[in-house]
Amino acid sequence: MGTVPDRFRVALTMDSEFPDRPTEPGVTARILDVFAEEGVTATVFIQGRWAEAEPDLARRIAAEGHLVANHSHHHARLTLMTAAGIVRDVLAAERAILAATGRDPRPWFRCPFGAGAQAGRVVDRLDAIGYVDVGWHVDGRDWAGSSVARLEARLVHGTVTHGDGAVVLLHGWPRVTPAALAGAIGRLRARGATFVGIDALDSLPGRRNAGTAAQGGAGRGGITGVRP
Repeated sequence: MGTVPDRFRVALTMDSEFPDRPTEPGVTARILDVFAEEGVTATVFIQGRWAEAEPDLARRIAAEGHLVANHSHHHARLTLMTAAGIVRDVLAAERAILAATGRDPRPWFRCPFGAGAQAGRVVDRLDAIGYVDVGWHVDGRDWAGSSVARLEARLVHGTVTHGDGAVVLLHGWPRVTPAALAGAIGRLRARGATFVGIDALDSLPGRRNAGTAAQGGAGRGGITGVRP
């Protein structure tokens, strides 16, 4: 599956949002349980309306040390919004996330469905209010429905193939994700992976590049598996 460099940092990211496909209760909590059991710090992109509906889970995300980020308020495609509409939506999410978690999600943002991540009009509006969009390198397509074994294999293969600095996309509602994640973490650790927040990486996948992640920048990276 390719050669892994001596330094092999992996940023697991989860979009905590309302499901748009059949699921079951308690999935997000089980994912957080896996992170806790494995001692993994992740980055969680939180939908504002979801934070309003699930304040206990949102608070738990912050309390357990995960990096809190913004995933819009309504989870609508930003490309369909006016410039003013983008700003209103993102700032509404910021207020909801801050109220639920006590954490300011800036500067980290992820466009719903990845829509707008490569659009200058969207990226410029985000930049104007202090956000940088963060994409992903590895998408296990947990949202599409698959077996635990297949999802686990996709996550491991994609992450090892990318190597150091891989940003992995997960969602907080697909029922197979917790079990597949637990297996993937173990297999990646066996190959030398350490798990970090996106703020610990040198560059990030996204259109805007301001140098380093610590400066709020995002290095140009491949975004695969954009959701339909």
